[in-house]
Amino acid sequence: MNIVCIGGGPAGLYFALLMKRQNSAHRVTVIERNRPGDTFGWGVVFSDQTLANLAEADAPSAQAMLESFNHWDKIDIVFKGETISSGGHGFCGMGRQRLLNILHQRCEELGVRLVFETEVADDAAIAAQYGADLVIAADGLNSRIRQRYAATYRPQIELRRCRFVWLGTRKKFDAFTFAFQHTEHGWFQAHIYQYDGETSTFIVETPEEVWRSAGLDRMSQEESVAFCERVFAAQLDGHALLANAPHLHGAAMWLTFPRVVCDEWVHWNGALPVVLMGDAAHTAHYSIGSGTKLALEDAIELARCFRATRDVKVALAAYQQARAVEVAKLQSAARNSMEWFENVERYTAMEAPQFAYAMLTRSQRISHENLRLRDPAYVARFEDWLARRACVQAGVEFHHGARVLPMLTPLRVRAITLKNRIVVSPMAQYSACEGTVGDYHLVHLGARALGGAGLVFAEMTCVSADARITPACAGMYAPAHTAAWKRVVDFVHAGSDARIALQLGHAGPKGSTRPMWDGIDQPLASGNWPLLAASEQQYLEGVSQRARAATLEDMERIEADFVRATVAAAEAGFDWLELHCAHGYLLSSFISPLTNRRRDDYGGSLENRCRFPLRVLRAMRAAWPQERPISVRISAHDWVEGGTTPDDAVRIARLFKEAGADMIDCSSGQVSKRERPVYGRMYQTPFADRVRNEAQIATIAVGAIFEADHANGIIAAGRADLCAVGRPHLANPAWTLCEAARIGYSAIAWPRQYQAAKQQLERNLERQAREG
Repeated sequence: MNIVCIGGGPAGLYFALLMKRQNSAHRVTVIERNRPGDTFGWGVVFSDQTLANLAEADAPSAQAMLESFNHWDKIDIVFKGETISSGGHGFCGMGRQRLLNILHQRCEELGVRLVFETEVADDAAIAAQYGADLVIAADGLNSRIRQRYAATYRPQIELRRCRFVWLGTRKKFDAFTFAFQHTEHGWFQAHIYQYDGETSTFIVETPEEVWRSAGLDRMSQEESVAFCERVFAAQLDGHALLANAPHLHGAAMWLTFPRVVCDEWVHWNGALPVVLMGDAAHTAHYSIGSGTKLALEDAIELARCFRATRDVKVALAAYQQARAVEVAKLQSAARNSMEWFENVERYTAMEAPQFAYAMLTRSQRISHENLRLRDPAYVARFEDWLARRACVQAGVEFHHGARVLPMLTPLRVRAITLKNRIVVSPMAQYSACEGTVGDYHLVHLGARALGGAGLVFAEMTCVSADARITPACAGMYAPAHTAAWKRVVDFVHAGSDARIALQLGHAGPKGSTRPMWDGIDQPLASGNWPLLAASEQQYLEGVSQRARAATLEDMERIEADFVRATVAAAEAGFDWLELHCAHGYLLSSFISPLTNRRRDDYGGSLENRCRFPLRVLRAMRAAWPQERPISVRISAHDWVEGGTTPDDAVRIARLFKEAGADMIDCSSGQVSKRERPVYGRMYQTPFADRVRNEAQIATIAVGAIFEADHANGIIAAGRADLCAVGRPHLANPAWTLCEAARIGYSAIAWPRQYQAAKQQLERNLERQAREG
């Protein structure tokens, strides 16, 4: 092949040498606009795994890199005057110029032609000049080629909200250091790592609004550097910060990170493919140090694809398919990390140990158990700190020497103490008769209460007959319902030390349907009842029954229904109450702008749209015993343009908090069939995180939480206060017990509590025996 690589960065150089190594008959040319010694970066970072990949691809260059690396194992987080250290992370750094020199030398050894100081204005002309049958567009972040063929590549470029500057220092750091400093203008953070025997990279980052408030947009380069030296004087120990981008003047030295994603990576100029590689194809935020890694692994994969087949089209299709998946994974982690750093202020109310843990696990690539593998001593210290704090806050005795997983720490809300943080989600069972629950519910909920969870939710229970989703839904609108529920509650209290909660709701426009196994969201074949919503709507267009807009009289009746059900729940002995304001049901239909088109006091602004749900909550809070908690379930994201957003969710949570809610249960979606949710493990946890740490109200995380590792990480990082686990509890009522045992934990609660529960159960059994 005759290959031209446009761009002499790591991607273009590494692909060139791999292809020449693969077949010396290939003619490979790399064209670079700068001189050989020019570079405007400082150091690059690799993980130990990346080193293994490089060694397999080309041992000589990998060995040269290895001899140049500065290796470290530890991460230090500096926050509020404390330094928290965690080891076992296995990273190494080297100077960017040194990396380029190694690749230049290896290319020359193999016979790759290197052309410097040549600006490529027309890739087609260059391809013709060199007779190329393959062009690699490795021309970097601001790729001209990507822009030229944008109609093919369809790039999505998103400028993020922080400003950052790449600096260096002669101060040596023995750990990858993240330093957070508060100023009168706001928070600044530094990402610091040593990459050779005498120099460290020092990236300073802050949100745009803080950057402007500090006046950095008006400072010269020298003034900016001096400002950063003052902010991070404690880390620099008198050493200067160094800049190496003299071509960038004043505020121009402060960059904005562009997140780049391309739908296609190959453009065809007739029979000539032009292939994106490295930053031209994608970017990954520097906070996970993977931009160069991605570029080199792009090169490895494309070379592998050409080794596997001589069919260029097949090779290029395989390249894009393989790399798109890997890049998507890393970009997902990078986005999580980037958003965490963009919102550092959100977490600054935390104490240093939890803040550090949250930072270490921010990308979700490092889980609680993975962190334990890396540094078991650090995790043991942190778990001990977390458990002690939880016990103090809950008024529970801490047993010295006991290992307590984060998900098994106690939590006190009002007068109710939960033995651990695991919640059995409310899950519709469609097994009630005229609203009355029976033996099925006793077994279903009783089994899960015995299975180790701290709080067991009954399914959404409807406040009137016309509030039901289906005729088989549970109700709380008749004396028989209260008595039936009391039987279940009494068993849970007598047979376990779990607490039990009731979720009250009104189906609204999604009512009068069949049980899901007979056709989810499909109207009844006969016997339908009238439906209500905030505004007239039809949930399934052309299928669902049309709901009419609720009148003020309807709203008064519905409020009274919720209050009556609240009183009945208290009589039945429930420990906890939840108001369902999510998933497109009646109260949700008031909150979402997709379903609320009212022109009265209950429509329009977010505050008006929340007015009726807030009114219901206040009435319930007044009727519910003050010592017992109330939570509210919301749809934190409608997943539809023009619908409720995570920003709105924070405002909604604040309103419910002011109205008396103790906790927000953060679900999402199911408001419109036009929704396009982005699924993944723990995919709704970021909503709980935002609400908890911005609205300063406790939250329940829910959605694709299916391992103890997930729950431990969520609780430990302060992303939520409780973890609701649904489907896994359907498969295994003892999910909590089994998950704790699976990761080697043998005692899942405080022994005295279990002993008391056992004694209470024995007394109840004796009493029942006496009474026949």
